[in-house]
This record gives sequence, structure tokens and C-alpha cells, in this order.
Amino acid sequence: MKKTTLILAFFCISLFAVGQELNCSVTVNAEKLTTATNKQIFNTLQKAIGEFVNNRRWTDLQYEAAERIECSFFITINEAFDEKDFKASIQVQSRRPIFNSSYYTPLFSFKDDNFNFEYIEHTPIEYAEGSFSSNLSAVLAYYCYLIIGYDADSFARLGGTSAFSKAESIVNLAQSQNEKGWKAFEDDRNRYAIINNLLDNNLRQFREFFYTYHRLGLDEMAANVSKGSAQIANSFSALREANRARPSSVVLSIFLDSKRDEIVNIFSKAPAKEKKQIYDLLMDIDPSKSAVYDQIMKN
Repeated sequence: MKKTTLILAFFCISLFAVGQELNCSVTVNAEKLTTATNKQIFNTLQKAIGEFVNNRRWTDLQYEAAERIECSFFITINEAFDEKDFKASIQVQSRRPIFNSSYYTPLFSFKDDNFNFEYIEHTPIEYAEGSFSSNLSAVLAYYCYLIIGYDADSFARLGGTSAFSKAESIVNLAQSQNEKGWKAFEDDRNRYAIINNLLDNNLRQFREFFYTYHRLGLDEMAANVSKGSAQIANSFSALREANRARPSSVVLSIFLDSKRDEIVNIFSKAPAKEKKQIYDLLMDIDPSKSAVYDQIMKN
């Protein structure tokens, strides 16, 4: 009896301990380096980033192991100034499963070319809310909060606001740092621009559209394809309004870059009226990609 009680207690503790939000695949690629830099440091860095991202609880939300958000960081080391100072880029991607299907839909995909950082081998990557410990931990934490926010927005209307606010706090702290990628108006596609867009009331319609697209559209399609695709088609008018409020905003660009192929696949099989509706909207929002959207009308 005692043994059974201990096993049950251990099982309950294990379940309670599950809380980490991310299941992140991390790759650090240093193939571009031609100098005699110690390449082992990048294996150590890859492991350290994986532990930093995956072993930390970023929010107060409880996640079961199967619910953790699938994401990836692909870091390319472009230059080594010395044994601890590096110039790099980071490609961040996340996805989520669609209800009652084996399909995963992309939520966020962005390449950040301004990822310069210092790392001393075997030194822990430290991060504490409210302080700027290093550019390495700040950039990683920022994208972790973005990934969580995008995922939450896809399940609940404006559900990612808390996570986005934490990302905004990191951006605010970074304004006093001499690091690229953070500054207001430095670039219309940098970290400041992304979080500024996400929390801009003029782009609230985009985030509401994001929820409708995923929760009321894609998640519905396993049960009723026509109902789900119609919901998505009708919601695109909100995306057009968001684009008119903030033309060429980075979050709209990120969405379309991530979803273009998926949208074409969905509406290539839609009724003729729905095809025309979505095609006209996309040509208004994203006319430079007309060759891609033409595929909707050809099928």
C-alpha cells in the first residue's frame, strides 16, 4: 500500500511539474566561419540555448507535455570577432496542430539578421524579467514570448496580450543598449517594429483575424471543410482593413509570408465565388505576389 501511495504521489508531482511552454529545436550553424575559431563552443552554445528555452517556465500557464509549442531557432554564425563575440542571424519558426487532424499550421516565421552577441563557453545564459542581462538572453527571451503570444492568439481572441507585453518590456529595456535590432524607428522590420505592430490598437483587427483564421477556420475544417474555408474567406476583410490602417506593416508581411502557400491550398479547392472573393482581397493586400495567388483561380 505504501509503495502504491508513493508511486501515485510521484506521478502527481510529475504532472504538476509540467509547465514549460516550448518544445524548441535549436541549431547553431557555424559553417560560414573560415577562421581557426574553436568550433566546439557552438555545440556547447546550441545545448545551452536549448536548455535555456525549453527548461524555463515563461508564463504562469500550465502546459501538458503534449501541449508544448513546437518551434525552432536556427542560428547562423556569420562572423567571429574573437573567441566570445559573434555576429549572427536567427530564423525563428513556430507551428501548431489543427484540431482533429495530423496537419500543423505555421504560426510565426521570421529571420532576424541583427543577432550579435557574446558567449563564453560553459557560462550559463542568464535572464531575469526587468533587467537586460545580455543581448543573447534578451533576443532569445523576446522570441520565446512572441512564440507563446502568437500561439495564444490562435486559440483565444487577443489571448497573447500578456506574452506580447513581456516582449515589449524587453524592447523597452533594450532602448538604452548599444545593440542592433531593438531601436524605435531604426528599421521597419526589427524587434521594436514587430511588437509595436502587435500591440497597436490600429492593428487589433489583425489579431482578431488571426484568431478567426485558426480557431474558427482551420480548426473547423476537419469537421466541415466548406464551413471552415468560408469563415476564413469572410474574415479576410478584417485583414484588408488592418492593411489599410497600417500599410506594409511587418506583422502582416510575416503572416502572409508564413501562410501564402497554405492560403492557396485552401482556396484552390473552394467554390468559384469564394475563390474570387479571396483572390480579389489578396490582390489588394499583397499585389506583388500575384503570380502565387493566380494559382487559386487556375485550379
